[in-house]
Amino acid sequence: MVTIENTGRRNYQRVPFSTRIILIHSDNEVDITGNSANLSVKGLFVKTEKKVSPGMACTVKIILSGGIDEIELLIHARITRVEDNGMGIVFDAMDLETYTHLKNIVQYNSANGD
Repeated sequence: MVTIENTGRRNYQRVPFSTRIILIHSDNEVDITGNSANLSVKGLFVKTEKKVSPGMACTVKIILSGGIDEIELLIHARITRVEDNGMGIVFDAMDLETYTHLKNIVQYNSANGD
């Protein structure tokens, strides 16, 4: 399990990336589906009309399609901000394979490929 340290500042490169996102909160059975606007190894912004309270813990399911098989990444996260067009989400913990997928997505979609 990879734990992401929250320094309160954006220290991670964000890239434009659109894919299907599902937010799951088991206590309230909140399932919110939307699309990502941008993504980093630390978090994402999901475009959705449904809203929840900032601070809510959730599981983020990122659906990666376009390959032979659909891949689902599961990440422990929480809502950090709510806007008219969606919500900012910070990642708290994920498995190593998920972290590797995210790191590769960010690298592949960065402007300079760093």
